[in-house]
Amino acid sequence: MKDERRTRKGDGLGMHKGLSRRDFMKKAGVAAAAVGMSSALPGLIKPVRAAAVKDHILIGRPLPMTGPVSAFTAASPWIDNKAIADMNKDGGIFIKEAGKKLPVRVKIVDTESDPTKAGDAGSKLILNDNVDVMYVSCTPATVSPVAAACERYKVPCVSTMMPVEMFLLGGPFTWSFDASFSVGDYMASFLQMWDAVKTNKRVGLLAQNDADGVAWADASNKGLKTAGYNVIDLGRFPPGTMDYGTIIAGWKKENVEIMFANMSPPDFARVWRQAFRENFIPKIATIGRAAMFPAAVEALGGDIGLGVSSEALWHPSYAFKSSITGETAKQISDAYETQSGKQWIVSLGGCYSGFEVIADVLKRAQTLDKEAIRKAFAATNLNTLQGPTKFNEKNVAVTPTGGLQWVKGKKFPYDCMLVSNGNYKTLPTDGKMASIHDLRGMK
Repeated sequence: MKDERRTRKGDGLGMHKGLSRRDFMKKAGVAAAAVGMSSALPGLIKPVRAAAVKDHILIGRPLPMTGPVSAFTAASPWIDNKAIADMNKDGGIFIKEAGKKLPVRVKIVDTESDPTKAGDAGSKLILNDNVDVMYVSCTPATVSPVAAACERYKVPCVSTMMPVEMFLLGGPFTWSFDASFSVGDYMASFLQMWDAVKTNKRVGLLAQNDADGVAWADASNKGLKTAGYNVIDLGRFPPGTMDYGTIIAGWKKENVEIMFANMSPPDFARVWRQAFRENFIPKIATIGRAAMFPAAVEALGGDIGLGVSSEALWHPSYAFKSSITGETAKQISDAYETQSGKQWIVSLGGCYSGFEVIADVLKRAQTLDKEAIRKAFAATNLNTLQGPTKFNEKNVAVTPTGGLQWVKGKKFPYDCMLVSNGNYKTLPTDGKMASIHDLRGMK
C-alpha cells in the first residue's frame, strides 16, 4: 500500500511523511485555542445551512487527542488521513447539486477528553467553520456533548467508538447517529470468556464515576447477577483516584477471583499496580475501555499486563472490508504497523468506518443540504470495515464485537488473542481464555 502520509492535494490534512502526531496537532491547529474554546454554547443562533456554492466538503472531527482517553485516538491522524485520501483518490465525491466532484476535507479538534471542551468544539465547528457533516468518536465524554450541539443546530452527525446504550441516554435523536457496539453484546463476550476459567464466580466491580462508568456499572450489576455471579460492588470512584487500598482490601476479604472494571488507562494503571503490590492477583481481570490498547497494557510496566482482557471492538482477523477501497481489515492494520512503526489498535476499524458511512451518505444525498444528508444517514445500509451498519428508528447501528486477552507477544511485547465471539458466532477466535494464575505460573 502507498504511504498515505505524503501530502495530497485536497485531502484536507496535508500530512507529510515523518510528521509526528505532536507536530501534526500544531500544524493542523487542533489544540483547544485554535477553535477559540468557550465555556458555553452561543445562543439565539439560527440553524446552520449549506452555502449555495462550495468548492469542498468539510467534516468536523472532535477527538480526545490528549487527556485520559487519548489511547482511543492513538491511530489519529493516520487513520483519518488515510480515509480522506481514499475518499479523494479520484478527485472527491460527485455532488449533483454542485455539478462536479468536491474534495473532502476534515478539521480535527482536540477535546482534551473533557465534556465541556467537546461541546464547545462542536459548536465552534458548526458556527465558525460551517461544517457539512460532524464525525465524532471515542467515549461519552466527547461524543455526547458534540451530539447535543448537532441536535441544537440541526447538523448531521455520526459517531463511532461510543456504546449505543450510552449514546441513547442523550436522546431522542433526529440529527445524530451512532454506529458502535452494544454493552449487551460485550457482556455476552465476557461471560463466554469467563466460562473457560474455573472460578468461584465472585466479581469485584470497579467503575469510574463518569457517564461511561456509571451506565456500564448499572448494566453489569444486572447482567452478572442474572448470569449467576456474585457481584462485590463497593461504589463508583472519581477519576484520578490515587489510592485503591480500601477497594482492594474489600475484594480480598470477599475472596474475589474476577476483577471487572471500566476506567481510563491512567486509572487502571494505578489500581493494577497497587493490586500487585498488595498481592491481590485475580484469576481474571477484564477491563473495559482501558485494556483495549497495547500501549496502555505495556504502560503497566514489566509483565503485569499478561492475561488482562477486554472487549474486542475490532480485529485484523475480522472478515470486514473497506467499502471505499475493498481493503481487508488485515491489509489496513498491516499498513498502519508498517507506516507508523506501532502495533495496530482496535479503534482503527471504528474510526475508519465513520468516514465510509459519510462517503456513502453524500453519494446518495447528492447535495450538501443538511436535511437531505440527515435523511440519507437514516437510510444507511452499508458493509464497512467495522461490520454491517444499518441505523434503526433510534438512530443507532449495532456493530459486532468479541473479547480479547493479552498474551506474550512475538513482534510486540503483547499479542491480542481473540478468546470469544459472544453474540457473533461468525467472528473468528484464537482459542479460549486462560487464567492469569496459569499464565503467570501461580499455584
